[in-house]
Amino acid sequence: MAQATQEFGEWPLKRLMTEVVGSGHKSADDMTREQAREAFQRILAGEPDETTLGAFWLANRWKRNNPEELAAYTDVMREQSVVTAEPDADPVDCGANYDGKHTSAILGVGAGAVAAAAGTPVVVHSGDRVPTQKEPAYKHVLDELGVRTELVPDESADMVDETGFGFYYQPEFNPGIHDLHGRRDQMGVRTFVNTIETVANPSNADVHLGSFYHLAFAKKMSDLIAESAELGYSRAIFFQGMEGYDDIRPGYTKVAEWDEGEELADDEIETAEYGMAMEADDLAVDDVAGDSAAITEAVLAGDRNDEFADAIALNGAVRMYARRDVDSLDAGLDRAREVIDDGSAEAVLEELRAF
Repeated sequence: MAQATQEFGEWPLKRLMTEVVGSGHKSADDMTREQAREAFQRILAGEPDETTLGAFWLANRWKRNNPEELAAYTDVMREQSVVTAEPDADPVDCGANYDGKHTSAILGVGAGAVAAAAGTPVVVHSGDRVPTQKEPAYKHVLDELGVRTELVPDESADMVDETGFGFYYQPEFNPGIHDLHGRRDQMGVRTFVNTIETVANPSNADVHLGSFYHLAFAKKMSDLIAESAELGYSRAIFFQGMEGYDDIRPGYTKVAEWDEGEELADDEIETAEYGMAMEADDLAVDDVAGDSAAITEAVLAGDRNDEFADAIALNGAVRMYARRDVDSLDAGLDRAREVIDDGSAEAVLEELRAF
């Protein structure tokens, strides 16, 4: 966290509220990059009182942040809060929504293990019951599987290099954001912090895999990456994931693909085209953390041949495709099924447990 004695510019949050962002979603102005930077520097330093901070977060939600503002917030987060630890491998950074899922299984642990077994290293990151939903996330599935999660960043990087799959824990690698947990919880609605924490990129990965609720937001995220001076991504895949998570939906999923210097391109994934007759209800579970762990373990062991096995294989293929380790999802699916059948994916899980 920044120190209380830190010197700021001329834009305390109250002034930004009264003169720039606080007049409502139709009449509010956007901030300059420097104004947005100063605002988040003040927030990380704990300078605004609770009322002003809440009002500022809500005003940003009403007016909707543009990519330049989000890039400014992200850069300050990376400069002042994020502790990076870069593995020797060049992983795919999987930035699921930190506030988790409440209805469907979390597939990314199994998908990540499959991708790792196929030669595509993967990094996932999350906190612990993050507002507003405070539902299970990556950490909780890994906990249920007996994998250590409360790791310092250097340990997370070592995990990637030793197993092909790495978990970074928000309180350890992003303490400034973690310290805002209580105030975010009191808000009762999502804020821009929910957006920027997904691109914290603690492993300094070159490729990002994320999700969006609608295509315009995917464009905003790719523009954020392009505007940021700190992120360093050269490629990103976003898709309209289940419950906003980085899990491909059964049926139809909108996909957006961005490469540095290129315009955002959109496409779609139809699971039926891959011989998968599944619907969203087929991936619903009662106990998200516990059931997701049990499903992951069974799929990696080759003991399931159902919708969950198909979904984990497909999401593993997406991770391979994101890093261009395969040239199509069909090729990725073939590779995913190979590493499940020959025991390589299960071996990754065992290596994670032993780490």
